[in-house]
Amino acid sequence: MGKTFGQLAYIRHIITFTLSPFEQRAFPNFISDGFPNLVRRLRGQIFRIGPPFALLYVVYDWTEKTHKASLRKNPEDYINDE
Repeated sequence: MGKTFGQLAYIRHIITFTLSPFEQRAFPNFISDGFPNLVRRLRGQIFRIGPPFALLYVVYDWTEKTHKASLRKNPEDYINDE
């Protein structure tokens, strides 16, 4: 009936090693190595990423304030109403 999935190809002279997922550590040395590396990368890219996000925040804030102001009624339209 053909070859099974693990025996589709025969490769010679290649040695493979595997490590069980239960023996691996998911976050080895994250606090001592990973976090300082994250800070270093952020400091290197802050001037490339920061200005667009700041501009987007200013535009978003302005549009939200304008939208809320447009929903309010004009008090001058109701001065003579009783």
